[in-house]
Amino acid sequence: MKDLTKLNHARDIIRDLGSAVVAYSGGVDSTLLLALCLEVLGPDKVLAVTARSATYPESELREAQAIADALGARQRLIQTNELDDPRFASNPPNRCYFCKQELFSRLWGIAQQEGLQYVVYGGNADDLQDHRPGMQAAKEMGARAPLLEAGLTKEEVRAISREMGLPTWDKPAMACLASRVPYGITITPEVLQRIEIAESFLHDEVGLAQFRVRHHPPIARLEVQPQDWERVLAEGTRQRIVAKLRELGYLYVALDLAGYRSGSLNDAIKR
Repeated sequence: MKDLTKLNHARDIIRDLGSAVVAYSGGVDSTLLLALCLEVLGPDKVLAVTARSATYPESELREAQAIADALGARQRLIQTNELDDPRFASNPPNRCYFCKQELFSRLWGIAQQEGLQYVVYGGNADDLQDHRPGMQAAKEMGARAPLLEAGLTKEEVRAISREMGLPTWDKPAMACLASRVPYGITITPEVLQRIEIAESFLHDEVGLAQFRVRHHPPIARLEVQPQDWERVLAEGTRQRIVAKLRELGYLYVALDLAGYRSGSLNDAIKR
């Protein structure tokens, strides 16, 4: 195990909670957190809650359900409606604050109904290096992030997940679909659906794993890892990508020479 001290610290933090609702997305961090909560607290004292919304791809939801079932976790699905909140839909730089404010309010309500003591989520130590207004909302509402509190980085979370045999250990980073829309451009169900279809095509038909389709109407800006550029630019594949994205309403399709990077739209506010 890469860092037993941090891992055991995370276990101790979870043990002290007594019982918990886990904000569970099926990603790398929340899957490890759920597995550790089940290990330390037992399945009767843990409830995984997954939010279904227009910002969350259905494919991710199905995968989260399958993993929670394989781990032996109780799971509940809830519907969130962040697009109904103009503070979120108008897409300001603190958009995620309002989304997480609604989510954690709902999770605390469930915790009270179920007699569970805490709400936890899968933040890690690397998240402190980026613009994360959603974490501010979580902190204000009393939610805990045991992996972050134990100092575990993303690399360490992946290493521990691999040694524990979790299927998400090498899963590409996944953020909500709203993160593809530059701040200030209104987020609508139609925009999110367009992005979801475009990314599903690039994943299923082109075979890309870690990438983003950033929405800059009338431009679709593709962030692809440099090692995948040759695949994307192969003549037949390139033409298929352009045809598909034009079918979805984009006039131009651009390949970003900086490649894929998480949270690239935050560059605008960092400047």
